[in-house]
Amino acid sequence: MSRYTQNLGKWGEQLAVDHLTGLGYRIIATNHRTPFGEIDIIARDGDELVFIEVKTRSSNALGNPEGSITANKQQHILDSAQHYLTTLEPLVDEWRVDVVAITGRPGNSKIDIQVFQNALYF
Repeated sequence: MSRYTQNLGKWGEQLAVDHLTGLGYRIIATNHRTPFGEIDIIARDGDELVFIEVKTRSSNALGNPEGSITANKQQHILDSAQHYLTTLEPLVDEWRVDVVAITGRPGNSKIDIQVFQNALYF
């Protein structure tokens, strides 16, 4: 992964945190590592625990950001969420996976942010 891609991803994750906070989500953790992969953002939306995958692209030239979440990536997200639930939040009944799709780049005035709730499977 290139340095540009890493920086774009970090920028997108911070943008997502700011956007979700504005929507009323309470951020619990960012970049939480599990044996199955990293969970970009863990938050609460009301009473629900939410595992959030952030996908950022500088343009839609190669397709939309949410379209890059493959079946394999979905399985990693699910495995990571289940690991978190069994080790850190065993009493949680209501949870979901959201995806934040961001198109744009730092310094560009045109940035598109979309939040897909219950987005484990497209």
